[in-house]
Formats: sequence, structure tokens, C-alpha cells
Amino acid sequence: MRKILLLLLAISTLSSAFSQDNTNIAIIPAPVSLIPGQGHFVLPKTTTIGIDAAANQASFSHTIADLQKQLHTATGYNIAPVKPDAAATIRLSLNKKPETALGDEGYDLTVNNTGITIKANKTAGLFYGVQTLLQLLPKEVDSRTPVKGIEWSIPCVAIRDYPRFAWRGLMLDVSRHFFTVQEVKNFIDQMVKYKYNLLHFHLTDDEGWRIEIKSLPRLTEVGAWNVRREGRFGTFSTPTPDEPRNYGGFYTQNDIKELVAYAKDKFVDILPEVDIPGHSMAAIVSYPELSCTPGADKYRVISGEKFMNWYPGGFSAMVDNTLCPANEKVYPFLDKVFTEVAALFPFGYIHVGGDECAKNFWEQSDAIKQLMTKEGLKTMQEVQSYFEKRVEKIVESKGKKVIGWDEILEGGLAPNAAVMSWRGIKGGIEAAKQGHQVVMSPTTFVYLDYMQGDAIIEPPVYATLRLNTAYSFEPVPDGVDPSLIKGGQANLWTEQVYNTRHLQYMVWPRSLAVAECLWSPKEKKNWNDFVRRTEATFQRMDLRQVKYARSMYDVGFAVKKDPSANDSLSITLSTEIEGLDIYYSFDNSDPDNFYPKYSQPLTVPKDAEMLKVITYRDGKPIGRQLNMPVNELKHRAGIKEKPTAPVE
Repeated sequence: MRKILLLLLAISTLSSAFSQDNTNIAIIPAPVSLIPGQGHFVLPKTTTIGIDAAANQASFSHTIADLQKQLHTATGYNIAPVKPDAAATIRLSLNKKPETALGDEGYDLTVNNTGITIKANKTAGLFYGVQTLLQLLPKEVDSRTPVKGIEWSIPCVAIRDYPRFAWRGLMLDVSRHFFTVQEVKNFIDQMVKYKYNLLHFHLTDDEGWRIEIKSLPRLTEVGAWNVRREGRFGTFSTPTPDEPRNYGGFYTQNDIKELVAYAKDKFVDILPEVDIPGHSMAAIVSYPELSCTPGADKYRVISGEKFMNWYPGGFSAMVDNTLCPANEKVYPFLDKVFTEVAALFPFGYIHVGGDECAKNFWEQSDAIKQLMTKEGLKTMQEVQSYFEKRVEKIVESKGKKVIGWDEILEGGLAPNAAVMSWRGIKGGIEAAKQGHQVVMSPTTFVYLDYMQGDAIIEPPVYATLRLNTAYSFEPVPDGVDPSLIKGGQANLWTEQVYNTRHLQYMVWPRSLAVAECLWSPKEKKNWNDFVRRTEATFQRMDLRQVKYARSMYDVGFAVKKDPSANDSLSITLSTEIEGLDIYYSFDNSDPDNFYPKYSQPLTVPKDAEMLKVITYRDGKPIGRQLNMPVNELKHRAGIKEKPTAPVE
């Protein structure tokens, strides 16, 4: 009996150890397979990194150097690469016989009591295995200075991992606000930690042309500069003629080469975007002859003032920001642009925009009317399609393929174009049914410029995207051939993003959610476990001094009229994540955990003007305090304020 009890105790202890290891492991994106082992491996004070002869490639040397630097910086240990095929603490090797399941980016990572092994078919897989290894180490590995008193232990584990999609992108708009070469490098550094492999570089728009085209120097001499404004983009006053146009910037061709090389070392491709025929004010200001509208020579690069009218179901331009499809000067111009762009970016695609092209000036243009008669075009959408098809021929003549926003479907899609579906998933479904390749990028799930919490506390934007909604992103719609869905990406438009700290705040943690949607198997997704791993990642970001949003801890408001109580308000409070307590007040004081705890829908006391709420976990505040005016709640419920009787 005693032996049986001891055996049961040993099994229980071992099971507990397995469970504990698995609970403490917090990898994003979740790997395909993770089998916890028993015990831990502790890095020795002299840790060696070894690669086999096949992996000893120049393209991989930066990965080894980065790993060596990060481990040495945090631990203070001697981290020394050894000669190929020599024994090492951390061993990286390429499979002599490729594992079909791993593909080009997959890896096997094994940690046991004697060391760490990462195996892959290609060096890209080894790189991603290294990113996972760093997440297995204590969070202090992300420290910028040596941390003493830490046992640098790694749980014993066997991981097999590979991506669900080949296209895992983040889009950075550098046109609305310019970001330096170093800031773009920092962006790349952060995205690769979560296995993104594509940077979509939005290089041109109404607010600035950001890439040097040597044969067209005015694009950057004139088109890269506007007037500095701060506040709410789209509401700024129109600049006066005497205000200096010195805000902006551009990347020289040497800058672009530097960024492309830097990204390549991190196994990232860069997709350049030249947004045409709309969103082209910077180009038109530089070369007014590209327009069909009289007076284009008086235009100026947009500085954030209103120049478009937006209304339900459509939009129109107040000034003509389009390249003219009927203007034959446009096509040699684009040939020059794409000749130089294609030479700078090795990636196989060039993004040609195509979105939000206002056509009200085309409707007034005699040149457009003549083009329609000549080519048999019946609608303005067909006019844009004519333009897109000519652009595709230019791009393909440079050895590249075209991808564009889903508006390029309207009027007929160019024969070989791929579609990036942003207005929901409808465009992607339509393109796939026509047999075209698709990248899913719908506003509903992946637009990082949207607010992350309630509008009363977030920097104002016209829509909201919560973390749990981003995590529900599914790139393959029902009924669509999965082989036509190349993958997906999240987009950061920067109209309201003025600096790199706010950039980080908007990107993280929602890009963690999208990373998991694009890398991990669909069946592995688990919201509650993702939240646990995200919270662990927050601690690492703190050490890296990366800013992120904590909106998932905030209270959400749902409000409606209560017909049973004379149309008074019924307010339901909620949180995105489980295990939080909500405390509230109506008396204008700031609530804490000694105030009433929310348990059922609230009604507003007579004459109350403000509802204040805050979240706690385990007796400590965790969310931001939100101060919600009662009048705002009434507005959201559709209750109109009764006019106040005049005071006599």
C-alpha cells in the first residue's frame, strides 16, 4: 500500500509539474504543437551557440549576432558562437532531409536537461524558432541592461511549429506622418518577434510622397512637404501661403536599400505601395500636368485640412486629387515611377492602391468623356478599370505583379491582379470566385487606426476595434477556395498617429491577436488563453520600453431605453476579459473597490450627471477610470434631451 501511495504521489507531482510548465509558457502566436517535458534547462554562464555547416550562411549571421547580443545584454553571461558542427548549448541545424510539414518557415524546438536544439528546413524556420526560444526564457531576457539574481531557466519542452498562411503582414502608412529609417527598423524589430514576415509600406498619398524617384525629382522636392499641424486630422485650418512647408520627409534610394537589407536579415519582405489614381495630391502638386482639372497648378500638398466630403454610401472630392486616366502624360510618368520602385524592392508584388478614388471631377472632364466614347466605357468604374489595366501592364513590364485594394474589382479586374480586401470580406470573396489571389485585410477586424476602447477615453477616430474582435479574425470565408487566400494583414493608417510612441500604442496588443490568426492553426485559438499570454507579453514589452494599449481591462457600455420605466436608461456594463470586478459611482466621486460593485444593469438616479467606472482584479485597480456623462448615454440610447424651460 505504501509503495502504491508513493507511486500515486510521484505521478501527481509529475503531472503537476507538466501542468505548471504548460501554464507558465506564454508563446504568441501559439505553436502548432507543444508538449511539456519534465524539469528545466538552466543557461550556463558560458553559453555557446552552434550551427551546422549547412546553416552557416551569410543571410543567417545576423540572427546569431542578434541572439548573442540579446542574451548577453540581459544575462551578462559570456555568449559565444562556436565553429560550425561543434558542440553547443544552443544548437541550430537544417534538416538534411526536409520535413514536409515544416515547409520553409516551420521549425522543431526541443529543450531538455542537456541543452536546446532548433531544427528547420530553411534558415527562416531557424529564425522563427529563435523567436520562440526567447519567449520561453524569463521575461527579463528583454531587459536592456543585465539583470542579476535571475535563474535563466527554460522549461523542457518539445515544440513543432509552422505557419498557417505565407502572407502575414503589417501595413505602415508613412505618408500621412513620416517616420524615420530608424523608426521603421524599430517597427520591423517588434513585428518579427511575433512572426510577421511582410511590411506593407504605404509610401504615397495626398499628404506626402515619401520615396525618391531620381527621374522625377519634384516628387520629393515639393511633394514630400506640407505644413505642420497638431490636433485632430481632417479638421485643420487651410494653410496660408506664408506658412513654411517644411514638415514631412522622404526616403532616399539609399535609405530604401538599407531598409530592404535590414528587413531581409529579419526574413521580412517589403511591399511598396504607390497609391493611384486617387490619393495622389502629392504627385499632382509636384507635376500638375498629370491632372485633367484646370487649376491643378494652384494645389498644395494636404496638411490635414478637409478636402473630401464623406457621406453615407459615398464621397466626393473638394479638389481633384486623382491622376487622370485620359491624360496620356500619366502613363510615362508611372513607367518612370515603377521602373525605379521595381529596382529597389525585390518583393514580387507592387501595390498600386486603387482605393477611395473620387470621380466627381472625372464626371465633369471633357477628356474623360472622350476617353469613354473612344474605349466604349459606360461608367466611371469602367474608367478606373481602364486605368488599372494599363497600370498592370506597366508593372508587369518591370517583372512584378500587381496587388491593389478591392476597389480595383469595380468595372472589371485586371487579368493577373491580386486583391487586398479592406471593405469587409466581400471583395475578397468576389476576387477569389474569379480565380484571383486574395489578401484579407478587412476594416472590421484588422484596422489598427481604429479606437481600442470607448470613445470617451480613446484618441478620437470614427470607429472602434476591440482586441477580442481582432482575435476573431478568420481570413478564409466559408465557401472560398483556401488556396486563393494568400493570408492577411493588419493596417495602421497614420492620419491620427503623429509619433512612434502612439504608433506602438495603436499596434499592440491588437497585432498580437492578428499574428495568432495568421500563424496558428484555427483550432488552436483560445481567447482566455490568449489573454493570459498577452498579459505575460505586456511584461516583456515593459522591459523593451514598447508602449501598448491596456484597453482590454476597461469597462464597456451598452445602453438602451427601458420602456417599463418611462424610457429611462438601462445601462449594462461589461469587460472583454474574465475575472474583473467593476465598481461605479453616480455622485461625481472617483470609485474604488469600496464603492458599489456592478452586478446587474444600472438605472440612473434622478439628477445624476456622471457615471464613473473602474475595474479591479484581486483587490487592485487594473483598468482605467472612465467618466461617462449621462447625456452621452442618453445620446447613445437615442433619447433626445427635452428643452429646458426658460428661467423667469
